[in-house]
Amino acid sequence: MFQNLEKFTVPHGFRGRNIFTVQLWWFVSSLLFACSPQFMYRWRVFILKCFGASIGDNVIIRPSVKITYPWKLTIGDNSWIGDDVELYTLGEIIIGSNSVVSQRSYLSTGSHDYQSDTFDIFAKPIIIKDEVWIATDVFIAPAVTIGKGCVVGARSSVYQDMPAGMICYGYPAKPIKPRIGNEVPTLQP
Repeated sequence: MFQNLEKFTVPHGFRGRNIFTVQLWWFVSSLLFACSPQFMYRWRVFILKCFGASIGDNVIIRPSVKITYPWKLTIGDNSWIGDDVELYTLGEIIIGSNSVVSQRSYLSTGSHDYQSDTFDIFAKPIIIKDEVWIATDVFIAPAVTIGKGCVVGARSSVYQDMPAGMICYGYPAKPIKPRIGNEVPTLQP
């Protein structure tokens, strides 16, 4: 047998808050966050901070953004989170200052151990450094760090760390060229 879901259990404390707080967040996020008018950025930041998120100044978060557990979210100053972005915060997501996560991107800090017959769940952080642009419809896997000033191109899938100051794209994403300048680095296969 590859997996027996009857034996699956969520580890104690995995969500980071009690079940009441989790349910309250899901209720508030559905009614007060998602239904807020587009221009009410400060309202959404206020709601997230009430639930333990650490968010800097001048942050833009669209109402269609989905955040699993806001108490595991950190966003620096002047950053933007676009429409229909999913921040699957089973583990921590840290987004630096002056960074953009564009529409329909999916940052997933959690998954399951496919080799475990109990299909164990795990969470590992995602770190997006300062001045990063995650373009539209990008998937970022658990335990990935995106370096300062990196651009990840549209529809890319990121399964490993991406270096600072590079334009990266593909499936899987790879560094292609520097963000600034005409030099094209030699990539090792």
